[in-house]
Amino acid sequence: MEKFTNIKMRMLFPSLLISAFAMAQETRQLTVEKPTAIADLKTTEGAALVDAKWFVQPAHIQETSFKSPGPSSKDPLLLYPTGMTISTHTIHPQISAADFDKNFIAIKPIDLEMREGMGLVSTVWFKTELTIPATIGKLNTAGSTAVFEITVDDYSEIWVNGKQMHGFGQSGNGVISGYNTRNRVILTDNAKPGDHFSIAILGINGPLGMIPDNYIWVRNAVVDFYKDGLPSNAAWKNVGKISVIDEQLNHIISKDATIDKVADGFQFTEGPVWHPDGYLLFSDPNTNTIYRYNPKNNNVTVYMSHSGYTGADIGEYGQPGSNGLAIDKEGRLIVDQHGNRRVVRYEKKGPLTVLADKIDGKRFNSPNDIVLKSDGTIYFTDPPYGLPKFFNDARKELDYSGVFMIKDGKLNVVSKDLGGPNGIAFSPDEKYLYVTNWDIRDIHHTKTLWRYEVQQDGSLKNGKIFFDWNLTEDDEALDGMKVDKEGNLFVSAPGGVWILSAEGKLLGKITTPERAANMAWGDEDGKTLYLTAHSSLYKIRVETGGRFCWQ
Repeated sequence: MEKFTNIKMRMLFPSLLISAFAMAQETRQLTVEKPTAIADLKTTEGAALVDAKWFVQPAHIQETSFKSPGPSSKDPLLLYPTGMTISTHTIHPQISAADFDKNFIAIKPIDLEMREGMGLVSTVWFKTELTIPATIGKLNTAGSTAVFEITVDDYSEIWVNGKQMHGFGQSGNGVISGYNTRNRVILTDNAKPGDHFSIAILGINGPLGMIPDNYIWVRNAVVDFYKDGLPSNAAWKNVGKISVIDEQLNHIISKDATIDKVADGFQFTEGPVWHPDGYLLFSDPNTNTIYRYNPKNNNVTVYMSHSGYTGADIGEYGQPGSNGLAIDKEGRLIVDQHGNRRVVRYEKKGPLTVLADKIDGKRFNSPNDIVLKSDGTIYFTDPPYGLPKFFNDARKELDYSGVFMIKDGKLNVVSKDLGGPNGIAFSPDEKYLYVTNWDIRDIHHTKTLWRYEVQQDGSLKNGKIFFDWNLTEDDEALDGMKVDKEGNLFVSAPGGVWILSAEGKLLGKITTPERAANMAWGDEDGKTLYLTAHSSLYKIRVETGGRFCWQ
């Protein structure tokens, strides 16, 4: 059995593969291409194309009073400004202040290279007011994508019409992107002649740890126009296959739908979740990383490193990192951690709450996938596939692979039926909970999807096999799963994503160049199904769409 495990495991269990050729990536812009037209805001002629007016004012560092972090009756963890009064500093004016526009003075575009600020520790506000013209060069701007880009010596922050989107793992797109690094913000992806934008840029002298004896100035400032949206890799379009087995599938997926790749270069992608702020998070458990994919600018950045394990023996692990991700109604990220063998929640102010790490005094195997019920109850699966030697690992403490429930802060096991519980999802009415099974100890007799009745208290009963893949020849695993708003199931299974009706009828299959291990509903309308598939990320539009976990 040991010999079988060592030799066969890499062949039979793709979700455990450790790629020898794909490396982790830090930050990657997936679309670099020349725009259709440019307005150079540092020249008189270029600024005139968008009727740009420039202004500048110093941003002073001022003393102010504040509060220390607790303690108080509402702040026992010393996280919030509820303690004693202290003296600190602020920058004036702030973007939201009533007097923000009071002291701006007009400057010419060609004066943007003039040195601004007081030198040393210094900040300066630049502001430009611009209007989308009907044409620029030979481009009719209607419907085009307009991107503002600026490079400030040394750092910059950008607000468009008084707003800035910022989040963990973000580089640029309004927040500081780096030392003398360009900062790009999409003004609109559907431009209309006459659209007006007020863009405020805070310039900062740096590096702050060794403040230079110089000033602040603008190296580059443009508006790039793209006729057909931001460019993408043409070879990534329509790369998959949709097999229709039952005509009902045409109601679920349009005949015109395509499967497109949106990112690559990972080791093994898993556990995706759509963030309410408009981007996709997904795990790479092999590299111990959570990535963030921004569909607006097609960029990938590291959202969280060391996402699932920080042990000294991490070199022994194939998949030490995070796996399943979920976001609750308060916007908090919930993470299944393989290496740490626990389920945790990241609070909005930063602290980490361990929701569950053991039952009956024994540590979990390696929490794998996760789903939230609409009342906030958490369900997760716990096969041993995150342990270095899986079922044979000496660190394994539980003698079963369970499905667990965390309800009102209490942990309960709700199923011990399955040897390898993996993907997990609710029916739209939450009367049923589906769980995929794939036990590597008996591969060809355990490729089954189970359906449980959910009782009033959240416990499960009458678990039965809902669909059976044991007749398939493939050795691939059953993995992640999603259910659309009409109750149809999208199941990662041998050969691709199998689409089943709520009655268990096979409707069709989605096949991607790399087999999808897991999925998430995404984009604003929840009708894009993102598929994490080994080293890449794919997407397909689905007419029926699905519910976000935070809804």
